Amino acid sequence: MKILHTSDWHLGHALYNYDRSEEQTSFLNQLAEIVQEEQPDVMVVSGDIYHYSTPSAATQKMYTDGLLRIHQACPSMTIVITAGNHDSSSKLEIDSNLWDHFRVKVIGHIERCGSAVSWDKQIIEIPGKDGHPAGYVAAMPHAYPQNFPILNDHTSREERQSRFFQALLDETGKRNAQQLPVVLMAHLSVEGSDRTGQDDSAGGMEFVSLSSLGKGYDYLALGHIHCPQTLKGSENHARYCGTPLPVSFDETYPHSVTIVQIRHQGGQPEITTRSIRNPWPLLTLPAAPVPFDEALKTLESYPDHNQTYIRLNVLIRDYLAPDCNEKVSAATRGKACRFCYIKCTREQQEQATPEAALTIQEVKEMSPLDIARRYYREAEGEDMDEELCTLMQEIITQVRSKDA
Repeated sequence: MKILHTSDWHLGHALYNYDRSEEQTSFLNQLAEIVQEEQPDVMVVSGDIYHYSTPSAATQKMYTDGLLRIHQACPSMTIVITAGNHDSSSKLEIDSNLWDHFRVKVIGHIERCGSAVSWDKQIIEIPGKDGHPAGYVAAMPHAYPQNFPILNDHTSREERQSRFFQALLDETGKRNAQQLPVVLMAHLSVEGSDRTGQDDSAGGMEFVSLSSLGKGYDYLALGHIHCPQTLKGSENHARYCGTPLPVSFDETYPHSVTIVQIRHQGGQPEITTRSIRNPWPLLTLPAAPVPFDEALKTLESYPDHNQTYIRLNVLIRDYLAPDCNEKVSAATRGKACRFCYIKCTREQQEQATPEAALTIQEVKEMSPLDIARRYYREAEGEDMDEELCTLMQEIITQVRSKDA
């Protein structure tokens, strides 16, 4: 079975109020081209189709048009889509019956029939090019640990997630009489995964162990972590494909989709990647933080025609001048680049050698101003300027006159 594994599209994401539909449409077009070249048996999309749970009409149309182009690129291919933590499971499933006619299976939530789980929705038989079954996909949408069904009276709340994954794989095994390859989909955070550059301010999740996701799959198609990686300890059987487009400036790694070939059940997955080109790359300029005036000169000399999002990398000692953003706007006027924000790195000040500890008697003999000067020197690494000393002395004099 040949699988195209992708996830975390985050359609509708805006970068510092800049519309990214051009980039996202470009990705979907590239994905259709890859599908046409690779001709997979199945494409699995492991969650976070949208960036917002209430995507705009334009974003939903982009998704629909993109899926239709992908289907047309390989009409025999099955597409399996699961909801991520950014998606609204109910909205994602609204037109799932219609998508069935295009071999697209959309799983937004765990469906139940009374107290029992409806496994038919989550276990999908994948037909091969010859019309015979090529394998199975066990599709698990995003769910928080406490929201997994309790399958029997003997399952504790702490065990419900791991028991559910194993039950899903066991049920898949019962249907897999021909012992074909099995792909498990999940959208969650696995312990030990590399989260480099990822911002979890919107909907982070608890970590789970790889072992808690059960046994019985040949490939675990993961979503949620943006850095592409094959998990250590999985013996090449578990992978995050990563985001096809960077969601933040700190996602500096290559972005791609994953192609997986599994020859037979129990076989070692053969994993390759196909790169995604971003027409609007994210650039931190310059690479290392420098004082604002130097960074501004670098921006002024940046090529006018380059389509790039830019984050200015500035080294500061105290604070930025109030007119910094105005100067940056002037420097980018007439350029194709899009300025996003200034990343400030505070200069490491040399710490003065710690002064010897004072005795109680010495403190009593010191004036309030001497104590203030000593504290300032230890905290700031430099002597208090004379203007501040004068001001403090005036305050001390006023306080003493009131006490008198």
